[in-house]
Amino acid sequence: MSSSNSRSKSGMSSGAEPVMDANLAVALDALLAEESVTRAAARLHTSPAAMSRTLARLRRILQDPLLVRAGQTMVPTPRARALREETAAVVRRLGALLAPGAGVDPAVLRSTFTLQVADVVGAALAPGMLRLAGQEAPGISLRFRAEEWEAGPALREGRIDLEVGAIDHVDPETRVEELVTLRMTAAVRAGHPLTEGNLTPDRLAAADHVVVSRRGRFTGPLDTALAAHGLRRRVVVVLPGHLAAMSLAARSDIVCLIPTALPGAAASPLTDAAFALGLRVLDIPLPLPPLTIGMAWHPRHAADGGHHWLRGAVRRTLRGAGRSAA
Repeated sequence: MSSSNSRSKSGMSSGAEPVMDANLAVALDALLAEESVTRAAARLHTSPAAMSRTLARLRRILQDPLLVRAGQTMVPTPRARALREETAAVVRRLGALLAPGAGVDPAVLRSTFTLQVADVVGAALAPGMLRLAGQEAPGISLRFRAEEWEAGPALREGRIDLEVGAIDHVDPETRVEELVTLRMTAAVRAGHPLTEGNLTPDRLAAADHVVVSRRGRFTGPLDTALAAHGLRRRVVVVLPGHLAAMSLAARSDIVCLIPTALPGAAASPLTDAAFALGLRVLDIPLPLPPLTIGMAWHPRHAADGGHHWLRGAVRRTLRGAGRSAA
């Protein structure tokens, strides 16, 4: 009877023991160091909502509020202050134990990596990554899959090793790293009427357009921007991939949208396919939201040397280092 009462007072169910895994230890360290759910989430590349759920779980396990509201900020409890140094030491030891790539020679890797990407991202990644693999890890193979699966479960279940693209989901356990920010521009064939004179919103809206949408949608951010000027474009076709849209634009007077580097930044490999097709790139005279390309992976790969090389190769390729290696 007394044993049962003791468990009830500690907040644990009968027969249960508190579980503090490595991910929770890392989250606790970030929360205690930042004293902010938002800053801790940014530090661990996750969402504030996911970090709030983690804090609630830590509170249940440790039977302490840890961080409490004080005006516009959060302050640590005495228990949290006592845990801070010890938690940081534990995380440092975990980092030393699980340091990704420590002692791993890419030249001896014999692995196949599966990446889920949009077609234009795959076209940008494949040449640069194969060059890097040939120079550094000739024993690896790459498999690119279309965006056919919901990435969260696919990463969790090991069906894919990495998702690269516009990451529009953040599962609590998914690691996400932003790689490059791009802008959307208009692409047309050489000699297209829009290449003559100034490109105005009216002229852009009057042209025929192709929209890229895996879900078959006819509208996007450009339509919102045009509507603010009382304009509406004519979308004559919707295609599921960017490469097909570029190919169509290269053979007709249809306008497609492609991602390009921000002004002053290094050229993006995501534009290579458009240039290979002879397309002309035109600045859109309207404010459009930027496009952020990132990569997402499951934390079980964080300490894997091969996966560490894979992430580095993606990073270098999309940021231009893969080109200089050529």
